[in-house]
Amino acid sequence: MWWPAALAAVVALCLGVPALVAGGGSSSASVAAAPASDSPEAGFARDMATHHQQAIDLSFIVRDRTDNAEVRNLAFDVINTQANQRGMMMGWLDQWGLTQSSPAKPMAWMKMDYQAHDGSLMPGMATNAQIDQLKQLSGTQAEVFYLQLMVEHHKGGVGMAQGYVDLAKNAAEKRLAQSMVTAQSSEIQLMTDMLAARGAKPLS
Repeated sequence: MWWPAALAAVVALCLGVPALVAGGGSSSASVAAAPASDSPEAGFARDMATHHQQAIDLSFIVRDRTDNAEVRNLAFDVINTQANQRGMMMGWLDQWGLTQSSPAKPMAWMKMDYQAHDGSLMPGMATNAQIDQLKQLSGTQAEVFYLQLMVEHHKGGVGMAQGYVDLAKNAAEKRLAQSMVTAQSSEIQLMTDMLAARGAKPLS
C-alpha cells in the first residue's frame, strides 16, 4: 500500500528542491524562510498527509473487494491523486528541515480539539472497527460502505483544507489546499450519486 506515496514523495522532492533553491537564492535564505514546526503550514502538511494515507488504504481495500469498474476507477483515482499530494506535502516538510510527525495533537494548528477514538485521529477518518468491517464485505455491500466512508472522509478533508486556505502564508501550499476543496467537494457529490444508484445514502 505504501509504494505510490513513497514514489510521489521522491518525485515531489526532486521537483521541489530546484524550485526552492531558485526562489530562495541560497540554502541559508531557504532555511530562514522555512515555516516553524508549529505553523499552520507544517501542521496542515502533516495532518493532511495522515488523512490522505487512510483514504489510500481504504481505496486499496475496496479495489480487492469488488469487480465494479466504476468503483474501482474511483478508488484508483483516489489512490493516485492522494498519494501524489501526500508526496508533495512530505517533500515540503523535508525541504523545510521539519520532521514528518509532531508531538502536537492533530488539528492543533486549526485550534480544533478533535477527540480521537479507535484510530479516527481527525474529522472524517474511519475508525479501526469500520476498516475491519469494510474488509469483511464484498460486492455491492463493499461498494456502498466504501462510498459512505469516503464521503465522510472527504467532508473532513474539505474542512481541513479550507481551514488551511483561511490561514495560509505559503502560496504553493494554499493552491494545493484550494484544489483539494474543489476536487473533493465535487467527488462528494459524485459518490452521493453513486450511493443513490445503489439504493443507499451517506452516513450523515
